[in-house]
Amino acid sequence: MCAKMAFQHQAGTAMECLSIPITLHKEPGVDPEGREVLKCGFKIGGGIDQDYRKSPQGYTDNGIYVTEVHEGSPAAKSGLRMHDKILQCNGYDFTMVTHKKAVDYIKKHPVLNLLVARKGVTST
Repeated sequence: MCAKMAFQHQAGTAMECLSIPITLHKEPGVDPEGREVLKCGFKIGGGIDQDYRKSPQGYTDNGIYVTEVHEGSPAAKSGLRMHDKILQCNGYDFTMVTHKKAVDYIKKHPVLNLLVARKGVTST
């Protein structure tokens, strides 16, 4: 039941699910324009403004999902995995955000305290 709740969640409704805490410390890097930035090493997809039915990953709701984790990155070192669903970031509810708002929020914080749901994980 937990997996169904987390991965077929209607935005704005209560959800009971096991969440996995992940702390990600960004590392200094340089962007393609040569500016110093803090890198986290993952990409996301989804959001309440996106149509999950068009998702190439086959997601079943409008949540924020990890679509890529770069090898050796802070995200990989923290234990974040592809297809994890981000429920919260630094206490901010990610179950009801647009894609842009999620990206902006992730970019603005040097440390990300995430709560994620992971398919197949029902206990820790």
